[in-house]
Amino acid sequence: MASERRREPAPAPPPLPVPVIDAHTHLDACGATDAEGVRAALDRAQAVGVLAVVTVADDMAAARWVTEAAGWDRRVYAAVALHPTRTAAFPEADRAELERLVTAPRVVAVGETGLDYYWTRVDPDGTAPPEAQREAFRWHIDLAKRVGKPLMIHDRDAHDDVLAVLDQEGAPETVVFHCFSGDAAMARRCLEAGYLLSFAGTVTFRNAKALREAAVLVPDGQLLVETDAPFLTPHPHRGRANEPANLPYTVRELAAVRGQDVSELADATRGTAERAFGVLGSAQEPAQ
Repeated sequence: MASERRREPAPAPPPLPVPVIDAHTHLDACGATDAEGVRAALDRAQAVGVLAVVTVADDMAAARWVTEAAGWDRRVYAAVALHPTRTAAFPEADRAELERLVTAPRVVAVGETGLDYYWTRVDPDGTAPPEAQREAFRWHIDLAKRVGKPLMIHDRDAHDDVLAVLDQEGAPETVVFHCFSGDAAMARRCLEAGYLLSFAGTVTFRNAKALREAAVLVPDGQLLVETDAPFLTPHPHRGRANEPANLPYTVRELAAVRGQDVSELADATRGTAERAFGVLGSAQEPAQ
């Protein structure tokens, strides 16, 4: 029974007083695999104050899917890239396809890309080696600069190397650390470089003291919020299925951690997402 309960969706939170934008989710992995499912997920999200989402690719099939899904509903935007753990093979055909997909008008970022040393350590034979990850990361950095779109970074147990590669290659104008996982010292380094930090449900976890200390440091203009659904369901529903409609749990906890009014934080993060991704007011009305 406990395992069945964990698969159930979390109950809907109370609506936010001011709408927000989910800066990073995976609608396909949430089960919203067709136009009807996407609209239903966004209807549930909008009912609690989530105005729009950026749905993010992690492999080539997902890159094709998110690009198409962004045309099904005006509340959906997309990001395309090859996840670092999937870069053991990164042929020219895949690079050429990503270069084509990223130019679609509702693709608003190159992501998620970066470095993941957690899986390199845990399952070295089942993931891309660090050298392949770094080469692919450099390629994605160059792509973001060429197309003039934000770079959305996946950084897991690789803080120093991620920052080093960005310094070596020269960062794009807008860099987003999705699901920021660093401590206060890492946050200061990112903020000094002008990067945006996006916080997910992990900031609500009771063992996330260092992450909450980092969240306090982030100016409103560099702060984003996200679900990373279906992963990282926020407390008190950790372990249950996640989706964009759960974002208010994280927004309220983040506001409490920062000693900030919920409406003020929601308004600030929405404004940052609008500026970073070019999310427009038309997101408020579903596509017909």
